[in-house]
Amino acid sequence: MDKAPEQTQQRRQQQAIKKTISKLVVLVFAMFGFGFALVPLYDVFCDITGLNGKTSTEAASAKVTGVDSERTVTVQFISRTAQGIPWKFEPMINEVQVHPGEMKFVKFYAKNQSVRDIVGQAVPSVSPGKAANYFQKIECFCFNHQPLKANEEVEMALQFYVDEELPEDVSTLTLSYTLYDVTEKSDS
Repeated sequence: MDKAPEQTQQRRQQQAIKKTISKLVVLVFAMFGFGFALVPLYDVFCDITGLNGKTSTEAASAKVTGVDSERTVTVQFISRTAQGIPWKFEPMINEVQVHPGEMKFVKFYAKNQSVRDIVGQAVPSVSPGKAANYFQKIECFCFNHQPLKANEEVEMALQFYVDEELPEDVSTLTLSYTLYDVTEKSDS
């Protein structure tokens, strides 16, 4: 008779352990799925709020209604390459003065310093983040993959304007590009 209550207690403990393990397995799969969902959710959040300086990946329409010649905004350009991409990548001019509504054209220089062909993709970011929605790219090398053969160099165009609705307290914008190697993900 002493063994029956002991066996019942062991069964309850085993059932509790199995239940806990089942819950932990479900939790692990839920966390894994949430990790995959974070990137698209973050992109949607940044698109809606304009936070993190993410700019649109689509060309803006040239709907400039006028130029605010009373105001001047400094636009600075910064570039960097992600770890592992052997390219030289830099703006050909570090900053420009622009009146809101005025169209500007600048170029970036890139050279594949590798012995192999590489496809690059530039990802833009604008700071301060609240100004990202006011920086409008008409033409940008960042819209497309940039395939470069070994030791090939190229000048890449950026045409933009700063929207006239840019908040008055913003007098300097910094456009930063990070260049990534997307050779394996590219169909080029």
